[in-house]
Amino acid sequence: MKALVLSGGMGLRLRPFSHSMPKQLMPLANKPVLLHVIEQLRSLGVTEIGIVVGDRPERIAELFGDGSEFGVRLTYIAQDAPRGLAHAVAIARDFLGDDDFVMYLGDNLLPEGVDDIAADFRVRRPAAQLVVHRVADPRAFGVAEVDDGGRVLRLVEKPEQPVSDLAVVGVYFFTAAIHEAVAAVESSARGELEITDAIQWLVTEGAEVRARVYSGYWKDAGQIDDVLACNRELLDRLKPSVNGEVDAHSELIGAVVVEEGARIVRSRITGPAVVGAGAVVEGSSIGPHTSIGEGCRLLGVQLSDSIVLERASVQGVQSVRSSIIGREASVNAVDAEGSHRLIVGDHARVEVAA
Repeated sequence: MKALVLSGGMGLRLRPFSHSMPKQLMPLANKPVLLHVIEQLRSLGVTEIGIVVGDRPERIAELFGDGSEFGVRLTYIAQDAPRGLAHAVAIARDFLGDDDFVMYLGDNLLPEGVDDIAADFRVRRPAAQLVVHRVADPRAFGVAEVDDGGRVLRLVEKPEQPVSDLAVVGVYFFTAAIHEAVAAVESSARGELEITDAIQWLVTEGAEVRARVYSGYWKDAGQIDDVLACNRELLDRLKPSVNGEVDAHSELIGAVVVEEGARIVRSRITGPAVVGAGAVVEGSSIGPHTSIGEGCRLLGVQLSDSIVLERASVQGVQSVRSSIIGREASVNAVDAEGSHRLIVGDHARVEVAA
């Protein structure tokens, strides 16, 4: 089985960060979302992965190369514009051949994994197998109507009156039958080839389409608050590890990871939290659910429930929470009092006043 990972899209909901990087490179617990996806696929035994790339594909290629460092083989497939999930399947036809494959949206987080669902697909080999998740309000999702045996009867996109509470998650398993379906459907009203239409075509033609429920944590890390929520979820699974330097005047409480080359000086860190390689945290108080990226410098800071990306500098700012500070950004306090939620893009220079 191969994999097709979708890493195109404009990332409009994740601005300003998506101005300078694909949204799939946003770090969660100090690892890009896309790396979490690749690791999930590798756990399924899938090593041949095609990545559909859109804007700034070189950023993804620079980070992941040919995939050998991560135990996989990567093929990059260029998509000139976001034209729908079914369009991504169509342009990946040469890569996919007639092999079974799993299609995975590159900004989806499913930390419990779908190993059992993949195993079921390998045994049954329906034309398509959808991963679904029970949600409180299905109106914002594609919804599957499923019979008692798990067979999909109908798919409805964002229904006003949902036929079930089974939202379609961004993970799909397909045989080569999907290619005929993709070729048969036309663009939707929004000008995209919809994978929902292609799957519904299979259902209408009498092909076997099944659904399996994923009951673990699931979120699309496509906007600021969702990124922070995903970061919290992954940090809650953290196991403590100290490979950097922690001086005698510092205190680590709970699950804290201090990566190699990092230095903690006269600071308190309350986990779950991670401090990236080569980072310096000095005279600071770092609260739970905080990820500090590689090479960051934090001096005299109070920070919690936040993500600080690589090589950012934060100095003298107090009571920062639920914030994201971009790569190589610089944040300095003019007045150290007050409470702050900061959304600071890459390379920005910001002075914070109360």
